[in-house]
Amino acid sequence: MFENYEPPLIIDEFQYAPNLLSYIKIKVDEARFNNLTKSKNFDAMYYLTGSQSFVSMKDISESLAGRVGIIEMNSLSFSELNGTYNDCFIPEIEELTKKQINKVTSKELFNRIFKGNYPELYVNKNISPEKFYESYVKTYIERDIRDLINISDEVKFMKFMTSMAVRTGEELNITTVANDAEISVPTASSYLSILVNTGLVILLEPFSNNVIRRTIKRPKAYFMDTGLACYLAKYPSAEILEASSYAGHIFETYVVSEIVKSYMNNGKDFKRYLFYYRDEKKREIDLIIDINQKLYPIEIKKGKNSNKDCIKNFDVLNKLNNEIGKGIVLCMIDNIFPIDRNNYYVPISYI
Repeated sequence: MFENYEPPLIIDEFQYAPNLLSYIKIKVDEARFNNLTKSKNFDAMYYLTGSQSFVSMKDISESLAGRVGIIEMNSLSFSELNGTYNDCFIPEIEELTKKQINKVTSKELFNRIFKGNYPELYVNKNISPEKFYESYVKTYIERDIRDLINISDEVKFMKFMTSMAVRTGEELNITTVANDAEISVPTASSYLSILVNTGLVILLEPFSNNVIRRTIKRPKAYFMDTGLACYLAKYPSAEILEASSYAGHIFETYVVSEIVKSYMNNGKDFKRYLFYYRDEKKREIDLIIDINQKLYPIEIKKGKNSNKDCIKNFDVLNKLNNEIGKGIVLCMIDNIFPIDRNNYYVPISYI
């Protein structure tokens, strides 16, 4: 293959041909040496794509250490579905007001949340979300994690996934999830690691520093695709979803996952920038963006109408030495609107 095709090459599902990696290593090292002796820049030669992250990462780390850059791929972001570029989300009001957005109704949003963002659902108009996710989960277990769990434990793993899905957007209590799935806490922790490392779930860590110490230590867990979470939580339609008690958590999950994707799609590790806050007095801030030496507090509200109480906990950041950026409430309002001189309501379309 390498004799017949010159780089750059795209090699899909490379994990099924692991012997290729040793040849790629040789080719990359040869090119590096030749370019160094000629003082030329070194460009990417091979783009390797794979759907089995555990296998792929193991083979990559053993064979191509120091020679590879890794990009994690999620289901599509809303901007990708619209064919537009989206930078990392930062709540600078002056910059946000320059963006051209398409307003979205609550009904349209919950249809989007219920459907999810996997490409097949938008390419194949004849497949329903239920059929797609039924097949996806079956394939995920049989292809991606069959080697990581015992076959007899597949039912327990499905119970665990469902228990996590109904708690998306909540502070993670691994003991409660383990009890629901009828498994031990160590097994639940192992299963959680699988969900995180295969990209289905992300953990949002609590914000703390030398000044703020009395914070909750547990992370919040979010599914990266709301359609998958809705399927696992057994919601049959967007209408029932929107009217349910689950609506607030799945709305927050959608918002957080879109912001996380904006960072990951720009090659940034979201874990360095995104946090939440909750202390022993139960004061909570849904999201804190720590970037450019500023802290931006964010509340996430499903409705259009909120009062100033939704920003009352932003004051906990004032005791810090950090510069505090504009605080925002992401909600279903139609336009950016000031709450006071430092805080704004912002439509979620601006994410």
